[in-house]
Amino acid sequence: MKYLLILTALVALSASSRADEKDKKIVTGTNPVITGQFTADPTARVFEGKIYMYPSHDIPSVITHHDGSAWFSMPDYHVFSSEDLTTWTDHGVILRQEDVPWGKPDAYAMWAPDCVFKDGKYYFYFPDAPAEGKGFNIGVAVADKPYGPFVPEAAPIEGVFGIDPCVLTDDDGKSYIYWSGMGLSGCRLQDNMRELDGEPLRLDTPLPEGFKEGPFVFKRNGIYYLTYPWVRNNTETLAYAISDHPLGPFEYKGLIMRESPTGCWTNHHSLVEYNGEWYLFYHHNDYSPDFDKNRSARIDRVFFNEDGTIQEVAPTLRGVGPVKATSKVEIDRYSSIEGAAIDYVDQTDLFRGWKTIFSKAGDQICFNSLDFSDDAPDHVVFCVRAPKGGQLAVTAGETAVFDIPASPEWKEISFPMPHQVTGVQDLKVESLSGQHVEVDWISFD
Repeated sequence: MKYLLILTALVALSASSRADEKDKKIVTGTNPVITGQFTADPTARVFEGKIYMYPSHDIPSVITHHDGSAWFSMPDYHVFSSEDLTTWTDHGVILRQEDVPWGKPDAYAMWAPDCVFKDGKYYFYFPDAPAEGKGFNIGVAVADKPYGPFVPEAAPIEGVFGIDPCVLTDDDGKSYIYWSGMGLSGCRLQDNMRELDGEPLRLDTPLPEGFKEGPFVFKRNGIYYLTYPWVRNNTETLAYAISDHPLGPFEYKGLIMRESPTGCWTNHHSLVEYNGEWYLFYHHNDYSPDFDKNRSARIDRVFFNEDGTIQEVAPTLRGVGPVKATSKVEIDRYSSIEGAAIDYVDQTDLFRGWKTIFSKAGDQICFNSLDFSDDAPDHVVFCVRAPKGGQLAVTAGETAVFDIPASPEWKEISFPMPHQVTGVQDLKVESLSGQHVEVDWISFD
């Protein structure tokens, strides 16, 4: 609760300034991929040779559930783009709840969206609460560019009642829309991308029992994949079914990702191929551990078997982006860990991220695939806090040992590199002294 109260105050102070920022650069390469704001329900698409990510935008709760508890609050949408899955551009807000002609302007109900390209236009599909009546409708906003400006249609799509829209345009140019609400449904769209062409079909009735939402449908090697969050016990998995037709019937095949090990109730996702690799975009409550209605986008690789089935994805902190050794390398987003501990740098501002705590000899952490290809570094810089000092061994190609001086406050300390490091290397940091040493980041100059 203390995290929630502090975070609510901080985000409220900065929300208006962040909402108006455009083309802001965010560099991570690790999970979560976006810092400084919440980014749930990430839908990823490839437009103009880049990855574009369209998430919903959680804020600290300003509305309550029917039982009086704090609830999901989503006032607008940002869009982010990247060429390397490491450096992201925040193009700013593309649609606000106040902009929707048919929507309730203070519903905070702009849940998971999607965006597709067809015939020279970008169509952004989004749910919202109607100004009159109950439940959710799904609207369309149109733009000439993937980052907008998007202009919302005057009315929602007739005959669609629910949330979490997804649109698939098939090889023959026909488009289909999918959504959740009293199950999973789908229908062909008319060529104008704004109206249904026929009656909706229920898609989930042959699938295993349990709550389902957030459908994301894609096609690969002639197979149609219906993927969706599924509650089989207490929290959401990501599951999938396949078909030889865009509207099914779909046959359940298994899980893409298991339940959150920390109990985050929701998960929501998309799958996309980019530069010959497949990626799963999903979310977790990394920056809000005590309130799982504030979530952040993550990315991990996806692999398919020869028969088209999907290999289960284990969520990682390391993520998928290439990380330059010259950047501030957040080793707390580790590939593996032994003995060391991870905690937030600042409990009053969780967006500052995490630190690695070495408290005894042998504590170690590994960060895979660190890129030294720009130039061989001649210095290594630690951002550390060590009340009594300590000794750290750093292995990148070869091992070097560094004596960390005593510092009760955070301090940046630079050391000459005793050997050259080039190419892509796995980084290991190990405590040798057993003294308490905290590391925020490491950089190689």
